[in-house]
Amino acid sequence: MLTAIAASLCAQAWGGQARDTGLLPAAPQPQASAVAKNNVGEGFQQRPDDTTGTVPPDPKPNKKGAAADPVVTMFPHPEGRRWWISGQANVIFQGRLPFHSPYEGPNSFRNSAEYKTSLVGTFYSAVRPTTSVRYNTDLVLDIESAGGRGLSQALGLAGFANLDVVRNPSLGSTPYLARYEIHQVFGLTGKTVSQAPNFFALATEVPERRIEFRVGKMTLPDFFDVNDIGSDSHLQFMNWTVDNNGAWDYAADTRGYTVGGMAEYDDRAWSLRYGIFAMPVVANGIDMDWAFSRAHGQNGEFELRKSLVPNRKGTTRILFFGNTAHMGVYREAVQAYLAGVDSTPTITAHAQFGALKYGVDYNMQQEVTDNLRLFGRFGWNEGQHESYAYTEVDQTVQAGGDYSMRRFGRGEDKFGAVVVSNAIKRDHQEYLRLGGLGFLLGDGNLNYGRENIVESYYTWHAWRGMFYSVDVQHFNNPGYNRDRGPVWVGAVRGHVDF
Repeated sequence: MLTAIAASLCAQAWGGQARDTGLLPAAPQPQASAVAKNNVGEGFQQRPDDTTGTVPPDPKPNKKGAAADPVVTMFPHPEGRRWWISGQANVIFQGRLPFHSPYEGPNSFRNSAEYKTSLVGTFYSAVRPTTSVRYNTDLVLDIESAGGRGLSQALGLAGFANLDVVRNPSLGSTPYLARYEIHQVFGLTGKTVSQAPNFFALATEVPERRIEFRVGKMTLPDFFDVNDIGSDSHLQFMNWTVDNNGAWDYAADTRGYTVGGMAEYDDRAWSLRYGIFAMPVVANGIDMDWAFSRAHGQNGEFELRKSLVPNRKGTTRILFFGNTAHMGVYREAVQAYLAGVDSTPTITAHAQFGALKYGVDYNMQQEVTDNLRLFGRFGWNEGQHESYAYTEVDQTVQAGGDYSMRRFGRGEDKFGAVVVSNAIKRDHQEYLRLGGLGFLLGDGNLNYGRENIVESYYTWHAWRGMFYSVDVQHFNNPGYNRDRGPVWVGAVRGHVDF
């Protein structure tokens, strides 16, 4: 209740958003937790007591016997300061060749040759008002700009190929306030553990057992469904349903942000977190419904830091979510069309307040050797209510991994590969088959098949905070349609951390 009240007050204070509910929305933005990791080097851990996080082995000594840490930012970020300033820029150039397509609809992935470029730049800042370890406070403020376009205006694929894309052209690249947060730590013990400072938390030490609160504007993947191998569109995979669980319809506006609050309990080997956040007025729209009593997204996650392989690091996360909003039901839209009430299936014509969409997601990562890591996700939601805030996926499964080129003298280079299979429920299938449109999909017809995706990348560390990547994605049954495809999408990415 306290979290909901705080979130509502914060929403009223910052609720002035431009109404643009009639235009197509955009893709949620990349997880900042991964961005923070990149800003401080590969040793960053999302939660500082996570003994199973991504921590590289000790660097090899140079010829004089001294350890040489890699430099992964353009400018140094000294520890121990009570303020943080950093930034990043991410440019993705994507293109595709024509593919088989006997027909197209309003929301189809177009079959003509095409190329597009996206650009996301972020300024991160934070300040720590006090020096207390047991009762620490952080104030976070980030400004972001997202420009460029996605292939086919980011339509036609449930697992779209570029997480950085902003699909609403009218929003442009004008900078906007991405995050403002108050982060408060309440220590439950005098025993402390070390923490790599980042723009979410500046302290170098935190209590081993503690409760943390965050209130403000944020994106949920900053803290939920985190995966060190598959959560970063800046240096890792680019696909929507790889970097996040596709079946997790998390609360977000067009750009991927929302306002609310969360609480987290951290212990030595496990964590528990819960949050309540504002939902958009319409499916994946830019305006938020600030009446938390009628529209809100609730998320709870349990995290266990225990390895499945002896003497290696591993983490398992289980997430539950429930969204209450003004949503429609696919079956009702289909029945109204078949009865002649609607000229075409239109789910927004049958939306009701108080509708509940819920689901569960599983997330794991496991270190196998010093250089090889594996990860996987499974996600499910009830699928009867319309896909509302992320993408049109009712069930997903993925498996993949990455390999560090450390043994070849390229400690910050990585190769990654993943396979994803997405699905939708029968009523959702029938709605699309009869010509209904979702906020992402709509070929005008549908010969249903699971949307299967294979993605691979190689990231090359050029110098300091400068990285380049090549990425290839293959889509079988794009938009769940066996009549179209397969599709190949290639990409080149440039990334700079300041």
